[in-house]
Formats: sequence, structure tokens, C-alpha cells
Amino acid sequence: MSESEQSLQKIHPRYLDVPILLAVSLVLLGFGLFLPVITLKELVFWKHTFSVLSGISSLVDEGHYFLGIVIFLFSIVFPFIKLGMLFALWFGRLAQWQREKYIHWLGAIGKWSMLDVFVVAITIVIAKLSGFASAQPQIGLYFFGSSILLAMLVTVRIERLIAEEH
Repeated sequence: MSESEQSLQKIHPRYLDVPILLAVSLVLLGFGLFLPVITLKELVFWKHTFSVLSGISSLVDEGHYFLGIVIFLFSIVFPFIKLGMLFALWFGRLAQWQREKYIHWLGAIGKWSMLDVFVVAITIVIAKLSGFASAQPQIGLYFFGSSILLAMLVTVRIERLIAEEH
């Protein structure tokens, strides 16, 4: 078996940070999806706290299917696909061309990674501009954002290791 058909883990066994950061990113993503990400208050009478999952559910329940599907794709599907591809790149026995293909797709997916964080940030800004509503970020936003940032760091690390193979 040639070196290019071995896993990156076997080619670079000293880089223990990669699998550790991948595992931490996966755990943070799980917490980020279930923990509250935002609390919305309207006047004094209405207060609602949303997690990513409850926010998607609420959008669908209220008939905002397109927005619910978009948030579902960018908040749940894409991050799990990205982490799955990173795990496959690190642990899978892939040829160099396969690794390069995965890296290409990771770049395309990665451009949309922080969409939810931006949606929450925009919601907070809009609420603060309104005199009738307020919005507060919650702990889940930080877990989710940290997961995405760690996945980005691991992606850069793996890209560099793959580039070294040339």
C-alpha cells in the first residue's frame, strides 16, 4: 500500500490535536443545537427562548417552510457533513486525489458555516433597533460558534498536511 492510500492519521501520527479537536467540535455542535441560542422579548408580555432545533421547529409550525429548511440545512446538515468529511479525511484510507476532492467540497461548504451565527446577530441588532423588542444571545450560540470555528481550524490543518504530501 502506498503512503497516499494510508490514512492521514497513519501518515502523521504525531498530530494528536486533529482527532481531539474533531471530537470536541462534534460535542460542541451537539450542545450548540440543543442549548438555547437566543431569547426574544417583546414589550414586557412576551418572552421566548429558542435553540437551533426549537427555532427550526417553530418556523415550520408557523408555515415558514423555506426558512426552516434553509436553517436546517446550514445549521444541522452542513456542519455534520463537514465534520464527517474531516473524520473521513483523517481516519480514511484515501488516495491523494480523493483527499483533494474532499478539501474542495469542504471549502464550498465552509463558506456557509457561520450562517446561523449571522442570523442570530442580525436578529439581535434588529431587536435592539426596535423600541418594542429585545434579543439576548444565549450559551448555545457560543457552543455552536465554537464548534464551527474548531472545524475551520481543523480544515486548515488538514489542508496543510495534504499540501505537504505533494
